[in-house]
Amino acid sequence: MGRENIEKYSLPYALLKPVLGLWHSKIFYRRIIVLGRENFDQNDHLIFAPNHQNALMDALAVLFSLKGQPVFLARADIFKNRFFSSLLYFLKILPVYRIRDGYNSLKNNDWIFDKTVEVLKNKNGLVILPEGNHEGKRRLRQLKKGICRIAFQAGEASDFSMNIKIIPVGIEFSHYYRIRQVLTVVFGKPIEVSEYKSLYHQNQVLAINSLKNRLSEEMRKLMVHIDSLDDYEAIDELRVIVNGRYSDDIKNPKLFRDRLLIEKINGLAERSPETYRKLCNLSLKAGKLAHKLRIDYRLLEKERYSAARIIRDLIALAVTLPLFIYGVLLNFIFYIIPELFTRNLKDKQFYSTIIYSVSLGLALLIMPVYLVISLIVIKPWWLALLVFATIPVSGIFAWGYRLFYNQLKGIIRINRYLKRKNSDFIKLTEAYREILDIVRNL
Repeated sequence: MGRENIEKYSLPYALLKPVLGLWHSKIFYRRIIVLGRENFDQNDHLIFAPNHQNALMDALAVLFSLKGQPVFLARADIFKNRFFSSLLYFLKILPVYRIRDGYNSLKNNDWIFDKTVEVLKNKNGLVILPEGNHEGKRRLRQLKKGICRIAFQAGEASDFSMNIKIIPVGIEFSHYYRIRQVLTVVFGKPIEVSEYKSLYHQNQVLAINSLKNRLSEEMRKLMVHIDSLDDYEAIDELRVIVNGRYSDDIKNPKLFRDRLLIEKINGLAERSPETYRKLCNLSLKAGKLAHKLRIDYRLLEKERYSAARIIRDLIALAVTLPLFIYGVLLNFIFYIIPELFTRNLKDKQFYSTIIYSVSLGLALLIMPVYLVISLIVIKPWWLALLVFATIPVSGIFAWGYRLFYNQLKGIIRINRYLKRKNSDFIKLTEAYREILDIVRNL
């Protein structure tokens, strides 16, 4: 299965996707929240348009939120290596050529366009990241016109009989660079390309721009969008301060809480510039102090932690220490080796992509070895399988144990700051309380 028949069903791909999805959705992330799948029928002729902030992880977020074998478009420069390009075609990724790839290469887009028409006719689902490249900021940038051109040209090729629909998609990561985080994917309501058919026949440029602007507007409704570049850092920090505790909330996802918060902050900027500036300054101040003191904002919800709470947590850590050691010994290779591949990383947004890819590769190599060893060493066979199943579970437990340990260290640190009346900690708590008071009054 290669580029010539990329739109066709692939049995090897069908067998591989659940394996990749298991590592992505159950191991790499601790929770994935998917909303809006009821907005479309995947048997329609669909183009998915997600925001692009976290390299390959954006594409995987869409892939593992959909059924079937959707086809992706990606920039052509990553197809230069013959082996890698064959792998990309197997993974149902097509190149898009730009002027920077060489003027003569643009003619290759004619074949790519024909392929996208076949993909849409075959109802695979076509995924195009309309910002063109990624940026590690929670904001939607100017969309490229390519997605609209492809939609119109594909529609025109069938005299708009396919009724192509563009599905805006919002993607939000609770943290770009840490594993076991929360991923939220929101599918919006479809935009029917045929609505712009008459305008397209009258004025193609105007139709493309109109569709692009509407898509941009719809995508912003589904994601965290911080419009201000000057105050981006302050507003982004406010999201963590105010809504950090809601990361795992499925009923009221943090993404929508953040959107509401940003909307209120934007309104405050127009209504009361002085209060807005004060809030931004407090946010930056709190961020610097929290980093310096190594304090998680969620630990500031209580004014003081009791000795009984600390003793209870210490006992829990002591009792479960053997399980932690077991998990670390069997899984340390998944923690350490992927990190080695990120040491000279120039683009930090590829961090999660590398960690996911390398850890997955290691799992595919090492887990079968663990299985064979378990079956040889442990009898009966069902007990061997049971022990084998504990390996990934213990790895997840070890990661959670480490987070629990760090939380307890933070609690002890807070009590020490309170006892010593640490001036920076006092400033942090004052800034934190004042921020919450201002936000409550918005």
